[in-house]
Amino acid sequence: MSNTATFAGLPHCTDFYTTADIAIIGIPHGTPYDPGQASHSADAPAVIRQASAKYTHMLEHYDFDFGGTLLNEGKADVVDCGDVPGDPLDPVGNRRRVTEATRALLDAGAVPIVLGGDDSVPIPFMRAYEGQGPLTIVQVDAHLDWRHEVNGITEGFSSTMRRASEMPWVNKLIQAGLRGVGSARPKEVAAARAYGAKILTAKELAEGGVEPVLDLVPQGTPCLLTVDCDGLDPSIMPAVNAPAPGGLSYWWMVDLLHGLAQKADIRGIDLVEFCPEKDINGLAGLAAARIVCNMIAALARANPLLHA
Repeated sequence: MSNTATFAGLPHCTDFYTTADIAIIGIPHGTPYDPGQASHSADAPAVIRQASAKYTHMLEHYDFDFGGTLLNEGKADVVDCGDVPGDPLDPVGNRRRVTEATRALLDAGAVPIVLGGDDSVPIPFMRAYEGQGPLTIVQVDAHLDWRHEVNGITEGFSSTMRRASEMPWVNKLIQAGLRGVGSARPKEVAAARAYGAKILTAKELAEGGVEPVLDLVPQGTPCLLTVDCDGLDPSIMPAVNAPAPGGLSYWWMVDLLHGLAQKADIRGIDLVEFCPEKDINGLAGLAAARIVCNMIAALARANPLLHA
């Protein structure tokens, strides 16, 4: 675990065996397409924590985004476990360490909130849930992520949902916010639809909000939420590798987080593909930090409450 300031000044946990309800972990490194080259999102966990520093002395203040304090008057215990060690030269080791760290948190009874890292990070994160299914995965992303491989690499950020579809403990994929053009070709779209992935475009959400997403989530189902920052509109999240207009607004994201926490049994969340070097006046870092605050707050208000 790296030594770093914690998110919003929350308590620091020295390992991944915590008694907390919710545990934040940073995962800077996954599986690069260019071996040895650090991810465009490797600095994201540190920058998101830095953006959250302004809230360090406000944990007991009223927040109008969720109608109360961050930890719901102390009803949830949250820690920051720092970063999972990684190395761009060791993608196999990166994946192993991510899965091991996540399993340790799950074994301890904590719900992980992951600060990525690029969109290859969710693959080993999801693998940690073996034996905990059947899981519904809700993805927010501009892109489909169903490539089997890119230049021979099958664990990269264009393959996230294809790999998820192969995990026996995953039984439903809901993909929301798709728009524009990415790495998917017609055959990948056909493969996703053949699997049974529920695909909602950003245009559909613009017309109906996030209710169509929530309607697809079975009541009480164990659920993972994976959020690629390019699924958000660049007006609030300009710092991504592949920006496209028309993504989810901040308030759509807030509604999705809190609606999902009330309907499903959220077992884990990740936020990936924030690219700090492309940020404008810190706007994207602030948006990312606020989304993580809402992730924590939504879990702290989950019905039933964590560990009730």
